[in-house]
Amino acid sequence: MSARGGRTTTDSGGVGNALRRYQERFEPVAIRVLLLGIFVTGLTAQFVKPVGDALQGKAYLGGALLSLVGYVLYDAVKELSTSLRLPARRQVKSRELGSFVSEAFRERTVDIRFLGYTGETLYNELYHRLEGLEEDPGPTRRVTIRVLIPDFGQPMTVPSRVGDEGAPQDDPDFRKRLERKCQEYDETLSVLAERLTAHGRIVAHCEYRVYPGIPMDKICIFNRELVLHGLYDVMARTVPRGAAPEYYDPKGYGTDLNVWSLEAAEDSKALIATWNRHLDNLWRLAAPPPWRGPTTAPTP
Repeated sequence: MSARGGRTTTDSGGVGNALRRYQERFEPVAIRVLLLGIFVTGLTAQFVKPVGDALQGKAYLGGALLSLVGYVLYDAVKELSTSLRLPARRQVKSRELGSFVSEAFRERTVDIRFLGYTGETLYNELYHRLEGLEEDPGPTRRVTIRVLIPDFGQPMTVPSRVGDEGAPQDDPDFRKRLERKCQEYDETLSVLAERLTAHGRIVAHCEYRVYPGIPMDKICIFNRELVLHGLYDVMARTVPRGAAPEYYDPKGYGTDLNVWSLEAAEDSKALIATWNRHLDNLWRLAAPPPWRGPTTAPTP
């Protein structure tokens, strides 16, 4: 299911997919038959005089053939362009998120959702994209960004300090630093969204919420049509300052992400629907972050 222009397009999407399947199945055969027919006709005209006399306008036939070849090449170039814009690989690196963000902003209605750690990698891409909309909005008219991060106000085993024999030890100060970083991201993106909305050409909204637990999954969903999912290395260690102490601190930048797209295999559609439903439910259960204040009412 996809949402474009604020309307659900399940039925039209199903018809469109069916038509695409028929086209993919029969178009290559039809083109081959037509090309073969033109070739046989032209060859026959060279040796059979009545046919040759009937086809005195062979130049027009040649032009038609070139046009047909041009059409086939154009279609192939179009498919190649799409594959270059959106990697067809089944797995990508988190540092490649920029291409997916750019692709999402080609639509009139943009819906980007994230669940993970701090979302720093995605934040950088979103910041530049939203900033660019002020100068050139392109086709985009509505933007919704929803980010789910861990509740850093609660004791955690990850992130945490590395204790004796590798035992995790909760560190409130470290959690607080991460919370301040997320607050900065939220406030920056929200200000950009409000500024875009004030200009009147685009309606934009950005919101952060918190979920209980430790960061294990990294999930990005673009326009409800493309899902990226990976697993953080929860045992990754870092040393923020000096030589000690060490912290369990997952590194999202190097996380491998599996890709599911509606343009891929048929079974990907059921997976994408499941991921959409999962993040929708988590969002409804999630609470506003503390910096938005206890009176902030969650939006559905």
